[in-house]
Amino acid sequence: MTQSDSLYTAVLAGRFVINLRPATPQDLKLLRHWDQQPHVIASDPDDDWEWEVELLRDPDWREQLIAELNGSPIGFMQIIDPAREDSHYWGNVSANLRAIDIWIGEASDLGQGHGTQMMQLALTRCFDDPEVTGVLLDPLVSNTRAHRFYERLGFRCCDRRHFGTDDCFVYQLSRTAWHSSKNS
Repeated sequence: MTQSDSLYTAVLAGRFVINLRPATPQDLKLLRHWDQQPHVIASDPDDDWEWEVELLRDPDWREQLIAELNGSPIGFMQIIDPAREDSHYWGNVSANLRAIDIWIGEASDLGQGHGTQMMQLALTRCFDDPEVTGVLLDPLVSNTRAHRFYERLGFRCCDRRHFGTDDCFVYQLSRTAWHSSKNS
């Protein structure tokens, strides 16, 4: 990922500023806390993010980002190149795709538009690379709230797969659909 040092910012209704910054080892305690929140567990029940190791790594195929609202952390995002990431989580996928993981840390910050702004910033970050043709997501089949959220952003369900023991839908947003949604 070439933009790990740049800052992407959105202003909401002229008063809330959301930005994305690289996650650092100083975020470890916060990320562990968020991992224990019921709504985060419900969306990602079996994953151990191995924060102690992963926050120290900086592979060129991944960005781990903290979303901040007016300077206070509210969420986490990971953007990867699924064809290049080392665990091969996505299996055999086409080149020039990105995959995103997202969550809001505290339940009190849900439903306020912050996730939408975070996703818009992440999608802009992904599609700023002219080689990127699409973005993938893998919400649990049971996470209907996430399905509606991603569909409002223009993602379309294209597959159902098991990732380990997780039963997931695979959603994709093409560059063309993203540009169309921005111009409508």
